[in-house]
Amino acid sequence: MRIGAHVRTDSDPIGYGERLGADVVQLFVVDPQSWDKPTPHPATEQILASPIDVVVHSSYQINVASTNNRLRMPSRNAVAQQARAAADLGAFGLVVHGGHVRNDGEMEAGFDNWRKLFERQQDKGGFAVPILIENTAGGNHAMARHFDNIARLWEAVGDYGAGFCLDTCHAWAGGEDLVGVVERIRGITGRIDLVHLNSSRDAFDSGADRHANFAEGTIDPDLLTEVCRTADAPVILETPAEGIVDDLAYLREHLR
Repeated sequence: MRIGAHVRTDSDPIGYGERLGADVVQLFVVDPQSWDKPTPHPATEQILASPIDVVVHSSYQINVASTNNRLRMPSRNAVAQQARAAADLGAFGLVVHGGHVRNDGEMEAGFDNWRKLFERQQDKGGFAVPILIENTAGGNHAMARHFDNIARLWEAVGDYGAGFCLDTCHAWAGGEDLVGVVERIRGITGRIDLVHLNSSRDAFDSGADRHANFAEGTIDPDLLTEVCRTADAPVILETPAEGIVDDLAYLREHLR
């Protein structure tokens, strides 16, 4: 089982991972709030030489599902560009949030826009790394908040080799029970490629995406450990930096 954390020091991701004793790290290849085109990472040589595995998280403003051309088209380009940058670092995938539309009437178009992302990229030879779609915490018109919508999304993209990233805080805040969550998601997608193992600052079904350390969060840490144990996938902690060492120590102790 590979366990690690999201890197908050982009200049030295491997050094940060080594200090944590991580097997895997997650990083950005652009400012996550920007539409910047990726440039070569300054630590590329170190990243490629390290035994620590790498996964890349896409920038936050990407919304592949949108029916607004001014958002959807740049989003498609950004996914392709960041996937290429991820491949240049030897990453095993690019995590992309499921996105959302504006109303019930646009839901079907949102799922279809995800299909078109893969379909059109397939004509260009496919993405440079697997695209790992992540479940999200809030929004009444989200593609990947509720598991019934994830099932609809997978009808659109499953045949194109889409991967799945399960975020425990997002599932909890989105109103999905974490008991048996691994089996439920596998029943929909057939796979879990990555776990974001986070507790939540907020109550169940709050719709709020606010991560917490295990000791302070509203999710039972033993339940998080069970998700980690049963998922059989790399695990990334995105919990607050001040408690992440304790979170990792808790996991290692309780997974023995």
